[in-house]
Amino acid sequence: MGGVSVTIDITGLPHERITFCPSPLAELGNALHALAEPAHHPRLHAWATATSNALEPELAGRMLEADFMWRSTRSDFLMPARPRPTLAEELDDLDRMDDERFVGTALEISCSTSHYPKGLPSPLVDAWSRRRALDLAAARGPHQAAFVERMLTDPTGTRAWIRRLLEDCDRAFFADTWQRVRVQLTADAQHKTDLLRRKGLAQALAAASPALSLEEDGHGSRIVVDKLVHGRTDARDSAVTLLPSVFGWPHLFTLYGPGWQPVIQYPAAAHEIGCAEPVETVRLRLEALTHPTRMNLCRNLARAAYSTNELADAYGLTAPEISRHLAVLRKAGLLVTRRRGRYVLHQLDISVVARIGSDFLESVLR
Repeated sequence: MGGVSVTIDITGLPHERITFCPSPLAELGNALHALAEPAHHPRLHAWATATSNALEPELAGRMLEADFMWRSTRSDFLMPARPRPTLAEELDDLDRMDDERFVGTALEISCSTSHYPKGLPSPLVDAWSRRRALDLAAARGPHQAAFVERMLTDPTGTRAWIRRLLEDCDRAFFADTWQRVRVQLTADAQHKTDLLRRKGLAQALAAASPALSLEEDGHGSRIVVDKLVHGRTDARDSAVTLLPSVFGWPHLFTLYGPGWQPVIQYPAAAHEIGCAEPVETVRLRLEALTHPTRMNLCRNLARAAYSTNELADAYGLTAPEISRHLAVLRKAGLLVTRRRGRYVLHQLDISVVARIGSDFLESVLR
């Protein structure tokens, strides 16, 4: 198992408790994130521009106040473990959550991954957590700081304010959007459910995202999420929910905090620039290209196929030295190698190199 991944222990968990299902609340959270960070979502440029231009200034201002809940990280309450058919039903479920739990997840807005797997006490009852929440909010601007102060002082009133904001976003732009994407998300979830029943969990996960896999050995079964974070959680006595998303690409969110049923939100939209590469592959490719000699070799290998001896002669190096550099490029998947008679010719795989930037960006946004 790799050093960076989120692992969900599902040993003995019946497949009936692994559910693929769309969530209107989760997709609204994605839509709000796309409006707050349009650079993350170039495919949604036209939608984000049109939607932002049509927003009433008062609603846009309220969205800005609360955007720490979906801008850089995602508050856990925006990823329901038990999705409902309508946004109203999911908001009703949130209303039944106690204040300590709701405020704790709403204000978990740090980029740090050290606290999340262990959990922190709610800032409503713990002085250190309260100071931390206020400091994190202050770093995001005066509007966010004032909002967090209000939430800590009047959690019940602020929760009602958040519900009204989400309902107003629904009326302003999301209801029509949801009607368009709901059919696609339902079909995607049904397809993955059928795969799970007919061909097993491994194939259903692989179909959802190349970053999802099933790991099985003598110690049990685990869902592994290939991300640039390390975490683990136990779902053996609960369940796992997978939420398809149109607005979420390229992000792959995983809810795995203590006390929460694990939820994975994966992009349902087809990739336009190839499949998602594992984080380790992206790292190998970036490292392979950092050496100056290999960079120079790529200049030749991008233009034509060359043998090891030809490259050695061109750069004044020994054949074994060139072979070692070529081996690094080959291990990273950057070379196409073919035999011509007694010669082995190497050439740069242009299509793979062209994707490195987008693969890296997807890895860090996943």
